[in-house]
Amino acid sequence: MISEKDFIFNSNFQSIDEGHYEWSAPSNIALVKYWGKKEHQIPANPSISFTLKNCKTITKLAFSKKEKRSNFSFDLLFEGKPKEDFKPKIQKFFERIEMYCPYLKDYHFTIDTQNTFPHSSGIASSASGMAALAVNIMSLEKELNTEMSDEFFYQKASFLARLGSGSACRSVKGAVVVWGKHEEIDGSSDLFGVEFSSQIHSNFKNYQDTILLVDKGEKQVSSTVGHDLMHNHPYAEKRFLQAHHNLSAIKSVLENGNLEEFIKIVESEALTLHAMMMTSMPYFILMKPNTLEIINAIWKFRNETKIPVCFTLDAGANVHVLYPENVRVETLQFIKNELVGYCQNGQYICDKIGFGLQKL
Repeated sequence: MISEKDFIFNSNFQSIDEGHYEWSAPSNIALVKYWGKKEHQIPANPSISFTLKNCKTITKLAFSKKEKRSNFSFDLLFEGKPKEDFKPKIQKFFERIEMYCPYLKDYHFTIDTQNTFPHSSGIASSASGMAALAVNIMSLEKELNTEMSDEFFYQKASFLARLGSGSACRSVKGAVVVWGKHEEIDGSSDLFGVEFSSQIHSNFKNYQDTILLVDKGEKQVSSTVGHDLMHNHPYAEKRFLQAHHNLSAIKSVLENGNLEEFIKIVESEALTLHAMMMTSMPYFILMKPNTLEIINAIWKFRNETKIPVCFTLDAGANVHVLYPENVRVETLQFIKNELVGYCQNGQYICDKIGFGLQKL
């Protein structure tokens, strides 16, 4: 079994003076939600997600060796311009991973990052952003240790990404990714995400995700604060058991293609996440009136047409509309006719299942 110690870099390798890499990393949308964490970004329950294709972060990392080893040294650019308010998060990330990547203090880095979706769209960019940065760092480590296997490369990239943003570990490799120890998922770990190894039913091939941007404002409550509210939550233990049960159930569904059961699990998980926030202390309502309008419209449409379209939510007001590729035309027509009016400035993003990181 792999432990944290296995990811500590052995410094008895070659040196490299300068270089640069560029990777893209996608966002992901959890089907079974991770909500609540222990120390060191360890999840309180396992989760499973679809990797997205179009919503991604593209990050260039340039580095040059410093004359003298000192503190972390980096410049941060967002869409080509200096972005000082992002720097504390990167500083904290470097501090968290220094134990596993001690070579970081040997270099000055220039990190140039951009998203393919609008930064203020209300789509979480921390998962794709941290995954993209982590894999760039691993590209440097692979040059320092040329004997590294591809399997270790992606495992450690996921491990490092997790220390930046928990769900980022699910944005590394695979169309469907599990994070968190689960007895029915081979190789599953609290330390990194693993590719769902079962054969996925053809019903889920090219599964579509249209993201309705209901509210593009700042998050009402940060993910960190939200997760922390689970520590003394009256329903926390039951919720964690439910997540284990739902992951077992959705594993079977992804194998057998039962869309009716898929819809039940995914929508229940989305509403449970919001219920946990509504019943915490302090309590929050993260949905907006238009979120509820969209949910009710989806239920009505599904009931009347029998088209297997469903929704899921992150910890915010935006709605992910999930549906199979073979009903894409009818579903997009429904979205344009009935749902776009509930989006801020009529904005929505069409996406589908992707496969993870891409070297550019």
